[in-house]
Amino acid sequence: MSLESWSGGEIPELTRRVACRAFPKGSLAIRLRDSLGQVFDDMLFAAAFPSDGRPAASPGALAMVSVMQYAEGLSDRQAAEAVRARIDWKYLLGLELDDSGFDHSLLARFRARLTAHGLEERVLEAVLETAADQGLLRRGGRQRTDSTRVVADVRLLNRMEFVAETLRAALEALAAAAPDWLEQALAARETDWLGRYGERVDSWHGLPDDQDRDSWLRQVGEDGFHLLTAAWRPDAPDWLRRVPALQTLRRTWVQQYHRDRSGVRAREGEDLPPGHQRLVSPYDTDARYGIKKTTGWTGYWLHLTESCDDDAPRLITDVATACAAEGDSQALPGIHTRLAARELLPAEQLVDSGYVTAGTLVAARQEHGIDLVGPARPVAGGDGHERFGHDHFHIDDALRQAVCPAGQTSISWATTRSSRRTHVPLVQVRFDAAACRTCALRSKCTTAGNGKWGRALTLREPAQRAALQQRRREQDTDAWRERYRPRAGIEATVCQIVHRTHARRSRYRTAAATHLGHCLAATAINLIRIDAWKQGHRPERTRTTHLSRLLTHPSK
Repeated sequence: MSLESWSGGEIPELTRRVACRAFPKGSLAIRLRDSLGQVFDDMLFAAAFPSDGRPAASPGALAMVSVMQYAEGLSDRQAAEAVRARIDWKYLLGLELDDSGFDHSLLARFRARLTAHGLEERVLEAVLETAADQGLLRRGGRQRTDSTRVVADVRLLNRMEFVAETLRAALEALAAAAPDWLEQALAARETDWLGRYGERVDSWHGLPDDQDRDSWLRQVGEDGFHLLTAAWRPDAPDWLRRVPALQTLRRTWVQQYHRDRSGVRAREGEDLPPGHQRLVSPYDTDARYGIKKTTGWTGYWLHLTESCDDDAPRLITDVATACAAEGDSQALPGIHTRLAARELLPAEQLVDSGYVTAGTLVAARQEHGIDLVGPARPVAGGDGHERFGHDHFHIDDALRQAVCPAGQTSISWATTRSSRRTHVPLVQVRFDAAACRTCALRSKCTTAGNGKWGRALTLREPAQRAALQQRRREQDTDAWRERYRPRAGIEATVCQIVHRTHARRSRYRTAAATHLGHCLAATAINLIRIDAWKQGHRPERTRTTHLSRLLTHPSK
C-alpha cells in the first residue's frame, strides 16, 4: 500500500456549516480542529508505507481517529462508525458529509505498521511539537514522573496451567500450519494428546485422580520435549522451527525443565530463571510477573512524565512501558534520552523514592543537567530499627579503608560489580569478625546472626555516595519539602489516564503494541488538556469541596 492521503487540507464548506449548526457551543473534536489544525501530517508516517502499490487510507487521519477513540473510550468498530456517522468527527478530519469512512480493520493494520517500523511515539511527539510551537510547552522547566502497573491482555496462570497452555498453543498452531506432519509426530508417542491438551486451560478442571503436581509437570515436560525433538529432526520442514508458538514452547521448556540421562524434571527454586527473564504467558512473551508490596500482576509498568509549570498546561512529555519485574530507577535513563531528543529536558524533575538512587542522582545531573528531586530511602535494619548507614562510617578512598563508628578499621577493600543486569562498579569493604563480635555497638550496626560475620559495606563511587548523603541531609528540611510538594500532582494524571483511557489494562499484546496504546492514551490526555487550557480552565492545586468553597468565599 502506497502513501496517498484521502483527507483534504481544508474543511468542506457544507461540513463546516452543518457542524456549526449542530454544535453551536462546539465539541472536543471541533475545537481541536479549530485551534490545532491538522495535527498529524501523512508524512510523519511515511517510513511505514512503501512508495508503490494501491493507495492507502490517510495515516494522519487514522492517527487522529486512534487518539480520539482513546479520548472517548471507543473500540475500533465504534471509532470507524463515528467517522462514518458523526458530524464533528468529519469536521475534525476534513471529510465531506457523504464520506463513508473506512472499515474498522484498518485501525488494527495501522497500529501493526507503526509497531513494525518503530513509530509508536510519533503520534505523541507530533502533539508535543504542536504545543511547543503554540507556546504551551517549553524546555528547561519543571517536570514530574510517576509509574503505575499495567495488566497484560492475558490470563494470570499458575505454573501447571502455564506449561500446559504453552504446549496446547503450540499444538494448535501446528495443527493449522502443518496438520499432516503433526499427526505423524503425535502418533509416535502413546499419550492422551486430545484429552490433555484438547481444551483451553480456562476450561481445565484440575489433575486426574492418579496424578499429583510433580507427575503432571513431568508428563507435560516429556510431551513437550517429544514435540520439540520431532520438529528439530533433519527430516522436519525447516520453516516449522520458525513458527512463533513453537519458538515460545522451546524458550519455555528451557526455562521450566531439565532433561538428562535420568529423565525430565521440573526446575525448582533458584534453578528457575530470574523474574525479568521468565515467561508467564504463551500469548504475550514480553509480559512479566511483577509485585509491589501486596499487589501482584502480570504485565508491565507505565511511567508517565509531565510538565508542571504554573503558567502552562500540564502535558505528558514522555511515556515509558517497562517490564513489570524492573524497578522505577531503571526507566530513568531512557526517559532522559527521549526528552533530550525532543529538546524537552527539564531543569528539575520531581520523582518518588523509587527513582532515587546514588546512580540516578549523579547521572541525571552530569549527563543531562537535571536536578532529580526525590527522597532517598533511609538505611534501616530488617527489624525496622534505624541502624548505622554509610553516613556513619569514615570512608577514605585514597587509603582504601573505612573506619566504623566504634573506631575499628576495615581489613579488606575489593572492587566488584553489581548484578549481571546493571554491572555497576562497586566496592566491597569488610571488617574483622572478631572485633565486630565483641563490639558494644553491634546491635546498631549489623543483623548478621550468631556472631560469625563482621560488618560489610557495599559502596558506590565517591560522587554517587556524596550525592546520596547530601540528599538524605537536605530532605529533612522544610525548604526541601516545600520544593518537593508539587510532585503529588502527578497522581492526578495517573488517575485521569487510568479512568479516562483505561490504561491500567492493555488492549493489545506484546510490549511494542502496549507501548503504542500508552502513547495514544497519553496523546488523548494531552489534547483534552490543551482544549481545556484554551477554554480558560486552569488546573487547581487540589480538589475543592463544596464546604471549603462555602467557608472560603461565604455568600453575602
